[in-house]
Amino acid sequence: MTRSDLVEELAARFGQLTHRDAEHAVKTILDAMSDALARGHRIEIRGFGSFSISHRSPRMGRNPRNGESVAIPEKRVPHFKPGKALREAVDLRTAALLAQEPSVAHTASEIARPDR
Repeated sequence: MTRSDLVEELAARFGQLTHRDAEHAVKTILDAMSDALARGHRIEIRGFGSFSISHRSPRMGRNPRNGESVAIPEKRVPHFKPGKALREAVDLRTAALLAQEPSVAHTASEIARPDR
């Protein structure tokens, strides 16, 4: 799902919202989340998951073209941890889809065991 898909879904579910209002709402929420993470805050949405900032220490890497050592600076990167309700919903939906389409189940089992 893309940002525009989210705007379309929001506008479709809530008839009183115009497309422009839905776009503004999505932009406002995502901007607020980005600002909070940039300030180092943690975001928790019950039933969905939590966003936090992980710290990556500086390290030495290698340039794959010529093998030279390259200093990689420290970074702060966003991290998402899904909530229990989201994990269970995805698991149930995946199981239902696999039960409906045997060819999908076969493909999924091949992905799970690539050595066969």
